[in-house]
Amino acid sequence: MHRAHPYDALTPDVILDAVETCGPRCTGSLLALNSYENRVYRVDIEEMGPLVAKFYRPHRWSEAAIREEHQFAALLAEQEIPVVAPTAYGGDTLHRHAGFLFALFPWQPGRAPELNHAADRELLGRYLGRLHRAGSAGRFHHRPQLTIEEFGTHSVTFLIGSPFIPPELHEPFRAVAEMLLAGISRAFETAGSVRSLRLHGDCHLGNVLWNERRGPFLVDLDDCLMGPAMQDLWMLLSGSREEREQQLADVLRGYTEFMDFDARELVLIEALRGLRLLRYNAWIGNRWDDPAFPRAFPWFDSRRFWEDQILTLRQQVAELDEPSLAWSR
Repeated sequence: MHRAHPYDALTPDVILDAVETCGPRCTGSLLALNSYENRVYRVDIEEMGPLVAKFYRPHRWSEAAIREEHQFAALLAEQEIPVVAPTAYGGDTLHRHAGFLFALFPWQPGRAPELNHAADRELLGRYLGRLHRAGSAGRFHHRPQLTIEEFGTHSVTFLIGSPFIPPELHEPFRAVAEMLLAGISRAFETAGSVRSLRLHGDCHLGNVLWNERRGPFLVDLDDCLMGPAMQDLWMLLSGSREEREQQLADVLRGYTEFMDFDARELVLIEALRGLRLLRYNAWIGNRWDDPAFPRAFPWFDSRRFWEDQILTLRQQVAELDEPSLAWSR
């Protein structure tokens, strides 16, 4: 039996009414966009183009944390770094309606990038270098800090105590997760005291829109946080070791035009990947009361899935023992 979830109250009428409290007049047409953490909609507006309405997941972020996200986006936009920042209505970017906190964004056309060409990777690297240069000029006070404990240890503790992993797989999962956390800790110790910056935080290709005329736009700063620069770089790399080294060289060629890169962070690539593996599974489990998650991830509590996850984590332990990617200026 379905239990009530806060998003059950976010009906089309509530969405349109919320938008109109800010001033725009809706045509009545809206389209749900691809987002699980929040609810995000394209809303058609009379006498102007569409806009995007983002309704924040209740009880996830404090109002102060969301305002820091908006302030960071505004700072980047002011410096002509291509992000999609929320639009102010009535002098504010954060609004409340029917118990929901929401923001309105301009509609930014674009396609998913492929980054098949060195020039495209270099261009994106330039923008990330500029983003990090701006991010290095201050700190977040209400946003998270990327730590092994928060992203790794807490995730493992939650998963071990959850009903999702079959009982007979608890110990194999616990053993490999502990090995992975130990390898991640060694990588961070090897890197040493690398600088912590204000970051995008979730810079995968799904959060980059490529406009044919204007190039890349960075979207969705919902996970912005304090952490090492590599957190915004490693998810852009894929393929064989040689391919990833070439992609990294291309990105850093643009990046270092605007921001120094500490080569000690190369050792963090596989450590950050390991943290993401753990964090991602804990994220799904923590959201299971939201009906959208069982529909989207019906395999999450299956034996086959967790057997595959244990194998994936073992492979990640082995990756941590491999030499770091090489980079030369």
